[in-house]
Amino acid sequence: MWNGSRRKFLETTSVLAAGSLFGSSLLAQTPLGQRPQQHKSVKVLFPRDRIPMTFIIDDSTCLVNMGHFCIPQFHACYPNREVYNKPWYTFPREIPDSFVREFGEWCAENGVKGKYSIVPYPSCVGWMDRELPGWSRKALQDSLKLVRDLMLPNWDIHPEMITHTRVINLKTGRPFDEISPATMENSYPQEDKSVDELAAYLAYALQILKNCGLPCEGVTTPGGFGNKVKPKLSLAVQQAVRDVFQSEIPHLFKYVVGAGESTEPSVEHVSGLGTDDINLTVNIPAGTGDWFGGWEGDVTPQPDRYATEDASSGRLVELIEQGQPGFFLCHWPGMYSNGTKNGFHTFQRVVNSIHSKYRDRVYWMKLSEISRYWAAKELTEIKKNGNTITLNAPFATTNFTISAVSTQASPQITAAQKQIALSEVRNRSMLKPGTWHRDGKSSTLCFDLPKGKTTIRMA
Repeated sequence: MWNGSRRKFLETTSVLAAGSLFGSSLLAQTPLGQRPQQHKSVKVLFPRDRIPMTFIIDDSTCLVNMGHFCIPQFHACYPNREVYNKPWYTFPREIPDSFVREFGEWCAENGVKGKYSIVPYPSCVGWMDRELPGWSRKALQDSLKLVRDLMLPNWDIHPEMITHTRVINLKTGRPFDEISPATMENSYPQEDKSVDELAAYLAYALQILKNCGLPCEGVTTPGGFGNKVKPKLSLAVQQAVRDVFQSEIPHLFKYVVGAGESTEPSVEHVSGLGTDDINLTVNIPAGTGDWFGGWEGDVTPQPDRYATEDASSGRLVELIEQGQPGFFLCHWPGMYSNGTKNGFHTFQRVVNSIHSKYRDRVYWMKLSEISRYWAAKELTEIKKNGNTITLNAPFATTNFTISAVSTQASPQITAAQKQIALSEVRNRSMLKPGTWHRDGKSSTLCFDLPKGKTTIRMA
């Protein structure tokens, strides 16, 4: 797990091999909390026994090109860093809605899902729920409507804190006068903060998106935001998302993991298990750096680092072959690539390469869908008595998939005094809700798991 900020990690990966950058797992610093009993003979698999895939888009918002507006503000804080001396004034100020539509429609046609940030007050240019100077109110409202209509079905919306650049004084709504690492969101906070203080900052960002009619079940951190308070940050996300949106399962994207570390989500700060008031945060890492167009939008894409054209190598290929989730990362300015769309075209090639080889082995999911599945996977009580398996699920989820020893008889599932019909399929790639597959002495079952008690008879 990378120890510095995500932005610094992405700058460094262009020079160093990814595997050399990672130390001990930072996720281990955050308490997991309660866990139920789960019988060791019953294994909860990935949904439909496939590799979960998701595409995590950072630095996106309505109209504002963050690659243009961020750089001068970062330069004011870090004048000697070469990356902040790029000719930002030559970059377009806008990433147009026509590109959002082109991107969103292609992804919908090809089954791609993921997370799309909407920075609430991007680089202090203007407020998503008020005015965006340089654009008409109608342009802003049309842009928000496009996100609601086109993106929301397949993408989770996250705030990436309030500005992604300057820290905001919550009392005044204005940036602090001082310009230093202590007042830049990518390195905030520089001193210890309470969970309540962190949650208040997150809630401020979430409320702006709520005002825009954009539901949020999670939060993305800008770069190194929260690096000094990692265990508290996860708890603050839980508190803020539940307070503003009453989300049942809050989630967080912050970390990038490297070779040798699992890309499976971490279900953290679990409390109230066995009651009607369960609290938790699902921490979802990315398994790649950004090798498309970078957060600036002028970086040369390196698609083979994700997957070669024949999908014979690359980080995503490695993850799929290792049976690990294929969660990969980009920045929105790098998709647009200052109008050339080089990053987007590269992304299309990578997705097509993965689909050409692994279409029957991967399953695209939004971050909220991943979070719900992992909450059910980790927190469902599983008991076994003879040939009867009893599940007690605190959360419902779709595509729940388990493997267990069975006889030749067809398994029978009962929930809420109703039997869930199962049809046998000839291979595991055909699994979907309401099916099962026999493989020697074990059976794999896929069904929509309801909240509460489910009984499975394996003979």
